[in-house]
Amino acid sequence: MNKVVHFEIPVDDLERARNFYQTVFGWETKDWELPGGMVYTGVRTVPVDEKTMLPTEPGAINGGLVKRSLDVPSPILTLEVDSLDEYVKKVEAAGGGTVSSKGEVAGMGYYIYLEDSEGNVFGLWETIKKPGQ
Repeated sequence: MNKVVHFEIPVDDLERARNFYQTVFGWETKDWELPGGMVYTGVRTVPVDEKTMLPTEPGAINGGLVKRSLDVPSPILTLEVDSLDEYVKKVEAAGGGTVSSKGEVAGMGYYIYLEDSEGNVFGLWETIKKPGQ
């Protein structure tokens, strides 16, 4: 069974949304610069292990705030899979489709946005396997 490992909330005004989630829920936000100069605003709902960046509470997930777009019009749940390529084929065979091309978060993993048979957008995540894993 593949578990939900991340969420993304689309926003129109990043600072307003950041303030809202920090004030209402006490979430922490942090900006990470990605290759190409893009900045990703991460959201921590629970503490993380600083080495692995994974939540320290079993079953908990963290996420991000992203600019609302045609590809990301509503909140996105991201599921972890062993192989993006394999699951893209499964999604397409089951009546879903591809929304974005495969991307990489340097040294961590690969992601892609897809849509289910009902037109809902969701994400898939494939962790880069480190030697010895």
